[in-house]
Amino acid sequence: MIHYFDNAATTPVRPEAVQAAVEAMTQGWGNPSSRYALGSQAAEAVKRHRAQAAAGLGCRPEELFFTSCGTEGDNWAIQGAVELGRRTGKHIITTAYEHAAVLEPCKALERQGYEVTYLQPDRAGNISLDDLEGALRPDTVLVSMMLVNNELGTVLPVAQAAKLVHQKTKALVHCDAVQGFLKVPFTPKELGADLLTVSGHKIHAPKGIGALYIRGGLKFPPMIRGGGQESGLRSGTEATAQIAAFAAAVEAGAASLEGDMAHMAALKEETLQRLTAQIPGLKRVGEGTAPHILAVTLPGYKSEVIVRFLSDRGICLSSGSACHKGKPSHVYAALKLPKKELDGVLRISFSYDTTLEDVQALAEGLKAAQEQLFTSLS
Repeated sequence: MIHYFDNAATTPVRPEAVQAAVEAMTQGWGNPSSRYALGSQAAEAVKRHRAQAAAGLGCRPEELFFTSCGTEGDNWAIQGAVELGRRTGKHIITTAYEHAAVLEPCKALERQGYEVTYLQPDRAGNISLDDLEGALRPDTVLVSMMLVNNELGTVLPVAQAAKLVHQKTKALVHCDAVQGFLKVPFTPKELGADLLTVSGHKIHAPKGIGALYIRGGLKFPPMIRGGGQESGLRSGTEATAQIAAFAAAVEAGAASLEGDMAHMAALKEETLQRLTAQIPGLKRVGEGTAPHILAVTLPGYKSEVIVRFLSDRGICLSSGSACHKGKPSHVYAALKLPKKELDGVLRISFSYDTTLEDVQALAEGLKAAQEQLFTSLS
């Protein structure tokens, strides 16, 4: 039996999404750009699915553009924003613990002559609005701030930040909401975001589908030029099956959001209580308030060794973002943790289908790891 605690990395595809994808592949498989009936039916389906997804996100259908993933959406948002602001300046503000999909494009822009200010989190994982205000300049063209940190569960003050940015500058505000979508309640308008990224495989849709919200009225540059799909902003034949599955997952997740949030928050609290009670020395990392992510550390033990030990017992969790691929996490490093604590960090992430039995298996597995594994010399 598998006990899965890595939902921040990816989620199992929910039945509604599977059914929608199968129907699109077996019944509605026409090219939406074709003019005969089968193509027109596919085009109507994409239009319907866009409306479903937009309703779940809380925006207008014409503001939602399908992408292949969150990384593509982040890259498009950043590249497009700096292109739009090229006459204003070459200064960008982001946080030091954004996802690599934001940090790497920013680093690339630095090599092209842009200046990037990286806001540092405090030891609890929070970002200061005072630091943001102090970093704003007349030549700031973009502020990119994630909604929920993917390794700490910190909910960032995006709405307050956006208000500040729009009051003081002409900069655009981009929000990577990949870890926040269908985990915490928001709409792009409530956040004040001009651009906002979401991803399908974090919300029980398949991999290979995501979306970028582009505020209405913003004349945004295309990501891919070609046949004119996605209103000319992202050309290429639409991924109809993934789009159908994404819309179904959004609709189902939005309908049960309140209950799912309460369920995950309760399990998170129960997990923290059990682990701290049963495993001496285990500590929480940060003060993340998102209901689905809990970071802990077992000082003196190597997290990658614990992950392998638990995997052998059918328990899946991670030592940080899957995108690090074994490299040290820049997120936990940004907190300036002592080396023993940094080496032993584990990320536990929940879903609507996580159970108390899963939590019990995790507590027993970690206790066994502490008893059976040797501590490191770090």
